[in-house]
Amino acid sequence: MRTRSLVAFSVAALAALALAGCSASAPAPTSSPSATAAADLCTAKVASGTSSDAIKVSGAVGKEATVSFTKPLKVTDLQSTVVTAGKGEKLKSGDLVQFALTEFNAETGAKNGSVGQGEGSLLPQAVSADSILGKVLGCAAVGTRVVSTIPGDESSPASVDVVDVLKVVPNAAWGAAQTPKAGLPTVALSADGTPKVTLPKTDAPKTFEKETLKKGDGAKIAKGDGVLVQYTGYSWDTGKNFDKSWGSQPFSFQVGQGVVQGFSDAVTGETVGSQVLAVLPPSVAYGTGKINDKDLKGQTLVFVIDILGVQHAQ
Repeated sequence: MRTRSLVAFSVAALAALALAGCSASAPAPTSSPSATAAADLCTAKVASGTSSDAIKVSGAVGKEATVSFTKPLKVTDLQSTVVTAGKGEKLKSGDLVQFALTEFNAETGAKNGSVGQGEGSLLPQAVSADSILGKVLGCAAVGTRVVSTIPGDESSPASVDVVDVLKVVPNAAWGAAQTPKAGLPTVALSADGTPKVTLPKTDAPKTFEKETLKKGDGAKIAKGDGVLVQYTGYSWDTGKNFDKSWGSQPFSFQVGQGVVQGFSDAVTGETVGSQVLAVLPPSVAYGTGKINDKDLKGQTLVFVIDILGVQHAQ
């Protein structure tokens, strides 16, 4: 599948998700949507036109789509036609959206590929008024299917993309609360789900430890998977909150690549919707040596991680 236009949200994008460290930027804003955000997204939707209206789409929402149109289809601009109007929650700017995509070559009609039709096959993505996804979907309701036409460029021909809005994903863990272990840091949540960690007045553990604070009902995470999380990180040595995604963007990474070992270990074997507390000694964090506030070397780290989505390795 190509990595252009809407398809940039697909499995091929995982290579870009192996980000270095936990302070790297990620693609999904988490600001709370407002009435203005909803209105902006409605206004952002591009109009239908002669190209998108000419495409006949069949198949159930959430399944691979089939299309028919006169080939080659002339595509001069971004257009989007609603095939099926959903009856669920309407999208707002900043929402994390789980969607499915089937893409076709506008010149030949050949299927380029499909993604998102199964659980754990595509990470949730943020929708905004200035993104292609936002322009194609607008403030569509969950359950909506649209067909869009996307102009080509020098490297890729124009495409026909069928997009299904499957659900809006919470930006905080939603799993069932579990009984916390004694002796580990405690976690209190603010109204929006932001965790605050209280460290015990004891020596830090010498080995990696983790506990599941909330047990989610989603797919299980394994090495090599792409994962979308919210996180906050504290130093057991200094007591400082040295980094967090809350208030900016969720963080995307590939398990086993681009992050310290303990961060990957914290999510491995867990399920989407879960919240995990992990204590990372230097051996699975930033290494041993003299404690250094700048690079966290020598420090024992505490992370609270909310798992929002997974994209299984292919």
